[in-house]
Amino acid sequence: MSLASRLGALFLALALAGCLDSKQDILKKAEGVSSRAQLETVLGKPDDIAKIGPVERWTYKATNGTVTFILAGDIVTTSLTGDAK
Repeated sequence: MSLASRLGALFLALALAGCLDSKQDILKKAEGVSSRAQLETVLGKPDDIAKIGPVERWTYKATNGTVTFILAGDIVTTSLTGDAK
């Protein structure tokens, strides 16, 4: 089995196991979330956190791109999506 085939099989297995969600899945899970604690409870730790003073950008990787949530203090203010590179 080639490396590409092995990687494809691994990706498929992870996706089927629910470890990798689409942008739509992540947004649906986070629907109605308004606090940092709630966001972490429903989505887990983000893949990346960027801080600028009291504002944080939490980014989660999805199978088809990224989903970023902007937090001001403890409040989730907005969400953004990005395409896969």
